[in-house]
Amino acid sequence: MNKTLNWTATLGLTTALLVSSVPVADAVVAEGPPTIPIEERVNIQLESMTLVQKIGQMIMPDFRLWNGENHTSLAPEVARVIDRFDLGGVILFAENVEGTDQTTKLVHDLQEVVKRDDSNDIPLFVTIDQEGGIVTRLGTGTKLPGNMALGATRNSQYAYAAGKIIGSELRALGVNVNFGPVLDVNNNPENPVIGVRSFSSDPGLVGKFGLAMAQGIQDQGVAATAKHFPGHGDTAVDSHYGLPIVDKSLDELRGLELLPFQRAITRGVDMIMTAHIGMPQIEDEVVESDRGTFPLPATLSDDVITGVLRGELGYEGVVVTDALNMQAIADNFTEAEAVIKTFEAGVDIALMPTILRSEADVTKLETIFEEVIQAVKNGRLSEATIDESVERILTLKAERGIWGETLDSTSLEEKLTRAHAIVGSAEHKAKEREMAEAAVTLVKNEEKTLPFKPKKGDTVLVLSPAKDQTDSMVKTIKSLKKNVGNEKWNVITANYSASTPHLEQNPALRQQVGAADYIIVGSNVNNSAKLQPTSAEYYVPSEVFSYANEAGKKAVLLSLRNPYDIAVQQDAPAQLLIYGFKGDPNGPDSEAGNLKSAGPNLPAGIHAIFGEVKPQGKLPVDVPEFVDGVFQDENYAQFGDGFKNWNH
Repeated sequence: MNKTLNWTATLGLTTALLVSSVPVADAVVAEGPPTIPIEERVNIQLESMTLVQKIGQMIMPDFRLWNGENHTSLAPEVARVIDRFDLGGVILFAENVEGTDQTTKLVHDLQEVVKRDDSNDIPLFVTIDQEGGIVTRLGTGTKLPGNMALGATRNSQYAYAAGKIIGSELRALGVNVNFGPVLDVNNNPENPVIGVRSFSSDPGLVGKFGLAMAQGIQDQGVAATAKHFPGHGDTAVDSHYGLPIVDKSLDELRGLELLPFQRAITRGVDMIMTAHIGMPQIEDEVVESDRGTFPLPATLSDDVITGVLRGELGYEGVVVTDALNMQAIADNFTEAEAVIKTFEAGVDIALMPTILRSEADVTKLETIFEEVIQAVKNGRLSEATIDESVERILTLKAERGIWGETLDSTSLEEKLTRAHAIVGSAEHKAKEREMAEAAVTLVKNEEKTLPFKPKKGDTVLVLSPAKDQTDSMVKTIKSLKKNVGNEKWNVITANYSASTPHLEQNPALRQQVGAADYIIVGSNVNNSAKLQPTSAEYYVPSEVFSYANEAGKKAVLLSLRNPYDIAVQQDAPAQLLIYGFKGDPNGPDSEAGNLKSAGPNLPAGIHAIFGEVKPQGKLPVDVPEFVDGVFQDENYAQFGDGFKNWNH
């Protein structure tokens, strides 16, 4: 088919060669035809590419929904978009990857679009955010306990093993780029978007564990991506919904945020993803809009990308933006302008520059291409700059075996067989459980509250925000060795939400607390607003602990997410941290029934509460005191070694 877009015919632009030519005679000759060195192959490819094809390599959209439905099998219209624009990659989301067979076939079909394209034989980057823990996309497979849980183990071999599991499962499915690991240092307890996605508030630990995970991913032949440069950890705004500001000097960044990225760069991380954060001490350009005046986001900043990342840190690999349709960007720039400014800044791939949900949306992609081409034509963008980016993209595709001298001939049936053997294997699940249990952290255990030792006929109350959480905990309690058959203990459940009344106005919950001998209170805090006394996420657990203490009942705070709740729930006689709210979503009467809510954290916590797992984790973040609704920068909450009071 003729894919050359009409509006490219008028551009008589030449391609600049930026990679030194390596003579074919220098190639190592093995059996069969000689292998052309990667540099020369990239060079030859660049010479033959049109400007549209080059720009296509730099654009990476998502097709998570199409015509109102989850895009789980390749729609013909989507195939035509990939073919027409010679796209270099796509990103998959949970809506795309429901099961092993389905995902394998979808990825296979995506790459088949390129195979059938006579004018373009460069396979796609097929990418995904498979961080582990609370950010997992795959519907099946190994979920892992998450980065902060890994940080709590203090064992970087677990981080490598997690990366190896992620890499091997993605590769088996045909996904060749992972947008992870997160190298943000979560040193701001008010951070609403990173939290347990970070390994630690210690940049040294983040660098060590992040590098180990990246190596585990890349050792499986999948490209790893360090994110979110130059660091999204010290922010109090989620860039999905606004523009965070990090008002730090370069010297301050060198001493904290940049350290993990420098370590990853030194050891050869394949990609780096940008953060949509304002850095007024690094980039002095400001943006004026009807929303006010604010610093140019780092993603669009040449001072941050070319100056700090390329110049200061010496990074020569592929740079990809965070999603450009996030509000920190989309609220303040047109789609085409955002793409042009990212390319001006030195970024190689514009991720999700527009929302494509139907054929009617394709005109938006056309506009982006048209305006980028016009920016080249009028001299705002140089084609040499574009060539530099495409050269980096093609080099990585070649080095990772994505773009070979011959097309991949592996059949779909062979791919399916391999995927079934690897994705969610028993070996991976066993390692997942081991990591989750090693992460369980006991920071408080007054009067030997833990482990719980119920007697026959005792009642255990399980209280948590979500029903799938309590379902999972109940299922695990029933499976405990000392309670097999559920003949010994009565287990009752309750859930609470933002609208749950205070305990004195909640007779049903008060009756349950009064009837219980042992109480487990799950706390799922993902922002500082939930720590305020006016929030049900604060006062429900607090009032339950107060009542339980007065009545002489044993109770434990089970922290399911960001561990800063331990600073405010001081009445909890025991505090146990598991750094993740996922468990078995198919427990008794569960309303979830969603494999994406599955994970190893909740079972690990329950096993520890009842003494079947010894808590070994160490708190990986500093927890400031929380006074009058505000975290105290200079004061930190004091936590003892809870295990010293373990009731063996």
